[in-house]
Amino acid sequence: MDLYVAGARPPIIALYDHGGIWGDDMNTMAAGSFKAKCSAVMDKVQAKRETVVITKRSKPVVKLVPVNTETDEIYNFMAGKGAITGDVVSPAISAEEWGDLK
Repeated sequence: MDLYVAGARPPIIALYDHGGIWGDDMNTMAAGSFKAKCSAVMDKVQAKRETVVITKRSKPVVKLVPVNTETDEIYNFMAGKGAITGDVVSPAISAEEWGDLK
């Protein structure tokens, strides 16, 4: 018997493991379950573009998020946000002022 209807949303599957729920709103799962199903969970995160929170003793520890290939929020997140003003090549202080710092 086929449980899926063409074009319909698949049913919600809940996995209860140490307080973690693999459900509809916010995907969470225990670290032990993640360790056992790591590859499958990563495939789901990539395919469905969903975030999964990994828990230890029912407390959130790590968030697994899909990679955005267009932009990466870790590198170059400040690109284009700054401006160079003034002379960036010349010394910041004069030779006379530098002598006072010795």
